[in-house]
Amino acid sequence: MAENKRALYERIERYDEDAVGELADNYRNVLERIGEDVEREGLVKTPQRAAKAMAVLTAGMYADPEAILRSALFEEASDEMVCVRDIELYSLCEHHMLPFFGKAHVAYIPSKHIVGLSKIPRVVDAFARRLQVQERLTEQIRDCIQDTLQARGVAVIIEAQHLCMQMRGVEKQNSVTTTSAFTGVFLDDPKTRKEFMKLALSKR
Repeated sequence: MAENKRALYERIERYDEDAVGELADNYRNVLERIGEDVEREGLVKTPQRAAKAMAVLTAGMYADPEAILRSALFEEASDEMVCVRDIELYSLCEHHMLPFFGKAHVAYIPSKHIVGLSKIPRVVDAFARRLQVQERLTEQIRDCIQDTLQARGVAVIIEAQHLCMQMRGVEKQNSVTTTSAFTGVFLDDPKTRKEFMKLALSKR
């Protein structure tokens, strides 16, 4: 009986094999140019792996964040703050193509609609999984939620570490960059903004 059972869920990765192949050729050229032996055991499959990794890390370029929100939009009379904090994010600095990573804290106050809570982290991923700068990433998340939900206000804070600062250049390993962006009542009402800041930045 067990042999005939089928999984109820299966996560399948699909790649554009032609595009991945072209990327892999470029990675192979890079390895050769820095003086590596691309035929040694540890590197034989590295160009293909690196190409697939890059495809995953930039997949957000082909996502539609507004569609993600619209797929779980519900009419609701609630006018209380909805806050999702500590959303892990991973992105690539567009200046050096090195990772930056950290957490996003996102809140909104509904007007007529609420959204399924899992969609907010998905929107963060959709904007993060592309070549980015943290300042723009923060504003894109804010604007997408504001425009799609027509919320009374949206607040976004991102705290991130940048490997372009930690591994090269200034080499400050403990530096953290914080950016914020607000609309509506979070801009106009200091009390509401303070409440969000307390929820988002309180240490547990």
